[in-house]
Amino acid sequence: MSVAARLKALGIELPPVAIPAAAYVPFVQTGQLVFLSGHIAKKDGKPWVGQLGLTTTTEEGKAAARAIAIDLMGTLQAAVGDLDRITRIVKVMSLVNSTATFTEQHLVTNGCSELLGEVFGPTVGAHARSAFGVAQIPMGACVEIELIAEVAA
Repeated sequence: MSVAARLKALGIELPPVAIPAAAYVPFVQTGQLVFLSGHIAKKDGKPWVGQLGLTTTTEEGKAAARAIAIDLMGTLQAAVGDLDRITRIVKVMSLVNSTATFTEQHLVTNGCSELLGEVFGPTVGAHARSAFGVAQIPMGACVEIELIAEVAA
């Protein structure tokens, strides 16, 4: 099944690339690797504001990370033209706006990782990953995620 067919089956429509909020580009390709800049969680088109362990639950954070995965795939599609050209999701790095005592960053990040696995399949979608708790994210967003993917030559 193609990536587009999996997205359609999941009821997911990919958004266009977001306009950068600062001095950077949304993606850079070098060789067969595509590096996507960090994407913050958005809800209803605005930053999904919150701090895990204070104002946002792990399940809400997981939903925010899933929403970011959709945005990341929209950017990735813009970068490579066709998501079926992706041969591997190489790495995901997640920053979770969290209190000093919150320790479920890995569970929050599963929202992104699990969707990538569903869409790209168990081989292409399986990736290395880091999940960090941070004191703050731009615009007060609850989660920010960046991604590295490999594209067919």
